[in-house]
Amino acid sequence: VQLVESGGGLVQAGGSLRLSCSPSGFSFDDLFSMGWFRQFPGKEREFVAVISWNSGMTYYADSVKGRFTISRDKAKNEEFLQMDNLKPEDTAVYYCAGSTLPLLTGYTEIPRYEYWGQGTQVTVSS
Repeated sequence: VQLVESGGGLVQAGGSLRLSCSPSGFSFDDLFSMGWFRQFPGKEREFVAVISWNSGMTYYADSVKGRFTISRDKAKNEEFLQMDNLKPEDTAVYYCAGSTLPLLTGYTEIPRYEYWGQGTQVTVSS
């Protein structure tokens, strides 16, 4: 039972990437909310975005608001993070996360997410 990310890679500043996340061994219908986090070298993992699986309500970190878009395809059981106008400071390992908790307060907190992917590297060159 895990999440599987794909779509990372190397891109020039100003470019775009789309990350995908799929469940392995279960369904996103078992979860209430799906999120993306990222981790810079030597730093703690930080919140990027979250989406309610049922309602589609979204929240973003201020650092990515207006550039990143989180979405989901319920029919295909997939979640996405569209990243536009990428900056070198977006370079990090990106993780997909899933929670059985409703999308209320505390959605930026790592402990509320029970399921995690293995991470995918995103590198933005200047």
